[in-house]
Amino acid sequence: MASSSSSSTNLKIGIVGFGSFAQFLAKTMLKQGHFLRATSRSDHSELCLNLGVSFFSAFRDVEAFLGADNDVIMICTSIMSLTEVVKPMPLHCLKRPTLFVDVLSVKEFPKNFLLQVLPEESDLLCAHPMFGPESGKNGWKDLACIMLQMPCGEHDKMAARSQFLTHTIGRILYEMEINSTPMNTKGFESLLLLKENTVKDSFDLYSGLFLRNRYAKQELENLELAFNKVKQKLLDKMIYDQDIDDSMNNKERERN
Repeated sequence: MASSSSSSTNLKIGIVGFGSFAQFLAKTMLKQGHFLRATSRSDHSELCLNLGVSFFSAFRDVEAFLGADNDVIMICTSIMSLTEVVKPMPLHCLKRPTLFVDVLSVKEFPKNFLLQVLPEESDLLCAHPMFGPESGKNGWKDLACIMLQMPCGEHDKMAARSQFLTHTIGRILYEMEINSTPMNTKGFESLLLLKENTVKDSFDLYSGLFLRNRYAKQELENLELAFNKVKQKLLDKMIYDQDIDDSMNNKERERN
């Protein structure tokens, strides 16, 4: 991939699913000189025309999309729609061994599924870009673009504690309806920003982070346990302070 993406070689890249994240990736790949094709269940034909991407309807043209001479096919569906989008695809229409690249936010689930349905001669790269349309809206230059290699299970375990936990806190803050006040602290402004950034993503994405990551349920339980511990410490402190107040009041009455 490193040699193929040099300035002297342009890749022919097919994209399955052309939502906001795929569009975000496509804009940069087009600037790099790659040729793009996209297929989606939603009609993005006009958008693709404006971008310079060849569009293939998932309902009418998927055979032509797979039969085209793609060097790479990127899987950019939502986590929850992966199986229903890819399983019916006529993968026998592929003309040659193809590298498939999955960019979903969980890794074990798509890896296991794709290894079952992809042709045996195809290669599979499971990747998770750690930025998206919001964090990368001003370009990729200052973002962490290094490649870390790890087992899919290790990725999901860490992602459950980082990405899923972050989205969960943001969703909780949203349900609490917290808003800016005339006396915001820097910490509170960080919470507001967290809320705003997480709810920009769909609940479908958030539920996928939970349902398709076997470590997420444990992190949800850990969060609940930690909250109850903090709550109990406050309640214990309240009881202790009340006992002190009662003792002082009793002594005051005795003196009087």
